[in-house]
Amino acid sequence: MKKRFALLRRKLKSVREEKLPGRAVIFSVAAGLLIAAFFTGMIYTKQELYAQEETQKHLAQEVFRFHVLANSDSEKDQNLKLQVRDAVLDYMKEELSEEPEEKQCLKQTVQWARTHTDEIRAIGEKTVAMAGEDQSVNVAVTTCYFPDRTYGDVTFPAGNYQALRVELGSAEGHNWWCVLYPNLCFLDTTNAVVPDKGKKQLKQVLTEEEYSKVTANTKFKIGWYFWK
Repeated sequence: MKKRFALLRRKLKSVREEKLPGRAVIFSVAAGLLIAAFFTGMIYTKQELYAQEETQKHLAQEVFRFHVLANSDSEKDQNLKLQVRDAVLDYMKEELSEEPEEKQCLKQTVQWARTHTDEIRAIGEKTVAMAGEDQSVNVAVTTCYFPDRTYGDVTFPAGNYQALRVELGSAEGHNWWCVLYPNLCFLDTTNAVVPDKGKKQLKQVLTEEEYSKVTANTKFKIGWYFWK
C-alpha cells in the first residue's frame, strides 16, 4: 500500500516538472485522488468488517437466544408459533423468577434450559393440541446461524449464537426470536423497545465501542468511506 502511494506521489511530481497542459494536469490529479479514495475505502471497509466480526464473536459469548420456527408461513401456523412462544416464555418467566437476581447469569440460564427441554416440549405439545393441530414439537439447546437482525433498538450482527430452539412441524416457516439472557425479550411489537434492565446487563459485558455499535440506529452494513 505504501509503495502505491509513493509511486503516485512520484507520478504527480513528474507531471508538475514536465509542465503538461492544464487539462492533462487536472486529469492526472483527479485520477490520483480517485486511486487514493479507492484504496482508503478498501482499508476502511476491511477495518469495519474486522470490527463487526470481533463484536459478533464477543456478543455470542455473552447472550442466549430464543428461537421459535413455525411449520409454514400460513396464517394458521404463524399464529400457532406465537401461541407456543407465549406459553414457553410465560413458563420460563415464572420458573426463572424464583432464582435470586444476583444468581441469574448466562451459564445459569443456559443450564436451566438444557435441563428443562422436556418440560418446554410438553408445554409446546399441549399448546399445539389445544389449538386443534397435529404438529411435532422439537426442543433443543444448540448453536445455530442467525442473519443480522435488529430487535427493537438493538442490532445483532450475523453469526453463530447459542439458542433455545423450538421447531414446530416441518419448521419451514418464518421464525420468531428474542434474547433470553440478558433479558431483551418483548412481546409488544408496537412499542418495540427492549427492556432497560436487559440493555444494562448487555452494557456490562461489552466494551463501550461494541455496545455503541449494537445499540446504534443502523444495521451492521458496510459502505464506502467517501460516499457515506
